[in-house]
Amino acid sequence: MSGHSKWATTKHKKAVVDAKRSKLFAKLIKNIEVAARTGGGDPDANPTLYDAIYKAKKNSVPNDNIDRAHKRGSGVEAGGAEYQTIMYEGYGPNGVAVLIECLTDNRNRAASDVRVAMTRNGGSMADPGSVSYLFSRKGVVIVGKNGLSEDDILMAVLEAGAEEVNDLGESYEVVSAAGDVVAVRTALQEAGIDYESADTSFLPSLHVEVDEDTARKVFKLIDALEDSDDVQNVFSNFDISDEVLAALDA
Repeated sequence: MSGHSKWATTKHKKAVVDAKRSKLFAKLIKNIEVAARTGGGDPDANPTLYDAIYKAKKNSVPNDNIDRAHKRGSGVEAGGAEYQTIMYEGYGPNGVAVLIECLTDNRNRAASDVRVAMTRNGGSMADPGSVSYLFSRKGVVIVGKNGLSEDDILMAVLEAGAEEVNDLGESYEVVSAAGDVVAVRTALQEAGIDYESADTSFLPSLHVEVDEDTARKVFKLIDALEDSDDVQNVFSNFDISDEVLAALDA
């Protein structure tokens, strides 16, 4: 299993309790607003909105904030911005590929933030298409272990289109085609299995193994990118061994 996924999962949990909590909340709230605006305000008829609300609740975003974002997006309340999704591509230290997904109401600001973060942290921008071909859009459902085995998860999701189940340490990652993520999430619900989140994500087809020094530099770059309010997700193709991951945690 890619060490990057393990690191990202661990980092995500830490983000809930550290100083970046407010930034995480803001990004989850933005997802709700955009999902409601683009797909309608009924979560039962808009799976993207359903998953955005579910993820926000799982991350302890206050219900009032969720409700306001839902209402802004669906037009019940005035306000809110017109967001657009923009993808940027680049390279990090040691040639690691980086795909940056922005959700912004100001294209110039987003581009500037991304470029500054890249150039100040050992990265470089790349032309469109030069990095994205290394990634495939996939459905990713994260399931807490809660005493469940890999086989328990696999049995629940196999007929729903799941392609693989990966052990991330404290949780499982269920990977499917992007169009099957709702079916996989629904299969888990019908089996009575709780899950943490259901999203579409960009997963790398080719990994670059990194040592401890390079890993530190890559993490610093990703942190700098994610510090921008316009950056929703950063995807990368680095892989990291359990030994290096343990050394970094120490």
